[in-house]
Amino acid sequence: TMHQGNHTTISEFILLGLSNKAEQQNLLFVLFLGMYLVIVLGNGLIILAVGLDSYLHTPMYLFLANLSFADISSTSTSVPKMLMNIQTKSQSISYESCITQMYFSIVFVVIDNFLLGVMAYDRFVAICHPLTYTTIMHSRLCVLLTVIPWLLSNLVALTHTLLLTRLVFCDSNALPHFFCDLAPLLKLSCTDTVINELVLFTVGLSVISFPFALIFFSYACIVRAVLRISSAEGKWKAFSTCSSHLTVVLLFYGTIVGVYFFPSSTHPEDTDKIGAVLFTVVVPMMNPFIYSLRNQDMKGTLRKLINKRRLLPLIP
Repeated sequence: TMHQGNHTTISEFILLGLSNKAEQQNLLFVLFLGMYLVIVLGNGLIILAVGLDSYLHTPMYLFLANLSFADISSTSTSVPKMLMNIQTKSQSISYESCITQMYFSIVFVVIDNFLLGVMAYDRFVAICHPLTYTTIMHSRLCVLLTVIPWLLSNLVALTHTLLLTRLVFCDSNALPHFFCDLAPLLKLSCTDTVINELVLFTVGLSVISFPFALIFFSYACIVRAVLRISSAEGKWKAFSTCSSHLTVVLLFYGTIVGVYFFPSSTHPEDTDKIGAVLFTVVVPMMNPFIYSLRNQDMKGTLRKLINKRRLLPLIP
């Protein structure tokens, strides 16, 4: 601890993790290591498939590869440190590392949110304006729709981080969490966090409502367009191109609403943890399955990739 004026400021935090029971640590380690490997492998395969197969060099797959990259990064900010803490039986994290971890965890959750909006817009153009799709979704727009979410999410994270560094942490440095998340850090501070909470709520609301409005508008138009298609086969084809994205959207926003939009006083800290696990581990783990299982092009490319890898050792 460092002394600063009349306050004692914290130089490190103690991450209490998901459970304080010693006998559960090994189970948690195996479970989270398994899930982390699935996330890295599943999302890594999607990035590889999109990169190597020129047939997948379309806006939809460019955004999907970005989403996969954000998912790997999101999990990598929290899970490896948690696994290391379980192994070394040390729960400490330095103040600087904690702030850095918080910054990147915000960046990747926000980027996921923006990318889901961008992907909905892409599906809207593909289904409602199929003939002009390539003219509307030209490469310059695709680059903009990729770069802007990254810039905005860094701006959001920077705002929260700069506001947090103004706060003072006095005697308590035990975080009832498995990584440095913004909400539990605010609860731990001994200074007034009204501004932080106000910014968290207003920025959080706009960050969520803008992409959500875009998704809602896109799908309202998509449903109208699909209902106009006369053949059942055409309807099914149009619907199947959206079903995977819609599944991910429901999973993502369902989690956000359940965890972050009910006042923290009404639910115990465990709910924060459950929400964080859903966000940082479960959703990124589900995405590759949802996208690859429900998508014929992706399935075909992954099959080709795996067969090629199998054949490589056999080629002299």
